This record gives sequence, structure tokens and C-alpha cells, in this order.
Amino acid sequence: QVRLVESGGGSVETGGSLRLSCTASATTYTSNCMGWFRQAAGNKREGVAFIYSGAGVDTTWYVDSVKGRSTISQGHAKNMVYLAMNNLTSEDTAMYYCAAKISQSGDSCRPGYTFQHYGQGTQVTVSS
Repeated sequence: QVRLVESGGGSVETGGSLRLSCTASATTYTSNCMGWFRQAAGNKREGVAFIYSGAGVDTTWYVDSVKGRSTISQGHAKNMVYLAMNNLTSEDTAMYYCAAKISQSGDSCRPGYTFQHYGQGTQVTVSS
């Protein structure tokens, strides 16, 4: 059983930065598709950022609201994923969930497709 464990959440002021981390508990687990969802109170879950590693090239996907101020990356062992977010606003306040799967292509490494594993979440709160 693969368990994803997130860390790095917390409370920051508007304009601040955070780096979220996610590690798969099984060291032998590797994934070519990892990413982050988030869910704010009263809202539906939305995909934030995803990374697909295939044929030596990483393909990324970002939701429009974080483009240009967020960077997703994957650890060398392909069982870790990071999300660095800058210039945070109150709109970024949410529970952030790590997700992972084995994807057939980069096109299916994004929201709208089924992921095999999810973490328990880490809370990000942005306040002025």
C-alpha cells in the first residue's frame, strides 16, 4: 500500500511563499505522474499543478490561477514531488493534497483523470 505524505503547509502572509513536499511511503514506489489538488472550504477540489516524466522530458500542467508564480518539480527518485508557490493570496488558502499515478501519457497527467493515490493533505492559510 502506497501512502503519500505531504508537508510544508502553514500560515503565511499575503505575498509570501511556501514550498510543499510530498513523499511516497514505499521507497520502491516510483511514479511518472505526480501533482497537487487543493480544496478550499465550501469549494470543489481543483487541480493545481502536475508533472509527468516521460522519455527523459518532464511535462507540467498548472491551473491558470497559479501560472507564473508556482513551480512543480519531482525528486530524482520519482517518489517525491514539490510545489513552490510565490506571491500567495487569500485565494490560495486551501487544503493541498498530493496525488500520484502511473500515467500512459502527459495528456492524462492532469485534472479530470483518475489518480491512484492521494495524501491526507496539508493546510495552507494565507492572511493579510
